[in-house]
Amino acid sequence: MAQQISTNQLLVALKAAGEATRLRILALLAVRELNVSDLTNILDQSQPRISRHLRLLDEAGLIERFREGSFVYCRLVQQKVVGELVHTAIGLLDRKDPVLSADRLRAEKIQEERVAASQIWFKANAAKWDQIRSLYISDHKVEATMLEMLSGKSSDGNFNLLLDLGTGTGRVLELLAHKTDQAIGYDSSHSMLEYARSRLADKCFDHCQVRQGDLIDLAVEDGQADLVVLHQVLHFLIEPEKGVYEAARLLQPGGQMLIVDFAPHNLDNFREEFAHERLGFSQAQMALWLKRAGLVEKQMIQLAADENKTDEKLVVSLWLAQKAASSTSVKLVATNGNTARTRTRKMQGNAK
Repeated sequence: MAQQISTNQLLVALKAAGEATRLRILALLAVRELNVSDLTNILDQSQPRISRHLRLLDEAGLIERFREGSFVYCRLVQQKVVGELVHTAIGLLDRKDPVLSADRLRAEKIQEERVAASQIWFKANAAKWDQIRSLYISDHKVEATMLEMLSGKSSDGNFNLLLDLGTGTGRVLELLAHKTDQAIGYDSSHSMLEYARSRLADKCFDHCQVRQGDLIDLAVEDGQADLVVLHQVLHFLIEPEKGVYEAARLLQPGGQMLIVDFAPHNLDNFREEFAHERLGFSQAQMALWLKRAGLVEKQMIQLAADENKTDEKLVVSLWLAQKAASSTSVKLVATNGNTARTRTRKMQGNAK
């Protein structure tokens, strides 16, 4: 039976959408996520006025707002019924309408400027990552192995929700987009997120989103995802085990976690040159963290560096683990072995 909404909910939604500026806002958000500053510039209206319109749209359930540092981003609501209503209404608009066309052009210009700025930033900072990659196995081999390890998902459907913690440039979302119904990448760097958004701008990535967040303390409820990925991120953490525990907390019973990182190595210069806190992880150490997090290790693969790449043979380790089907929550275990209380968070996408 199809979901329905009450007469009052429908009237509130229609009333909120039935105003010229708010309809323009909805049309813009149907194309891409925008922040308040973007909408202020595109619509040439004051920030208080735009904020008031957004508040009314949010209260009517037509949009979602989420904070990313000092920015507040907005997108059309994705839930059923109200989401279908607003998407249908926007789809009926004449794309040749001069006002809406001008709005889209200004939005595209802002997007182009942001992409250019983020690409300049990434180009200036990407050299370090390229240096690391030149030392070990190619990304292609690692990614092919990731896909192979996740190929066990039943053929009758994709993963419902993928969470990529420390998403960086959004490459994991790009790689696994075809295997999931919804994907959200979290990263603490606003610049990285802007670059990731530019990579995911294509229509085929409409179900992929990126959000700013602390990957060891995410504002996401327990047990939301059936796949969580930690790709080359744990070695940046002072307490990487907390990243594993937080990722496990986000998994639903039976959900899977894929970790990709370095095996132990002796390249101490990585601490200074690349800000690595940890020089890789042993199989025994990771197995202990997974067990404490309530996960069962299903598979572990190691990929050695290509021949003649480096004198110090870096190895990439990939772990696939699964949360026990009987688990109802994940208890975070401190480094001294004491169990911390379970934390429940609201979805970051609901932040105002």
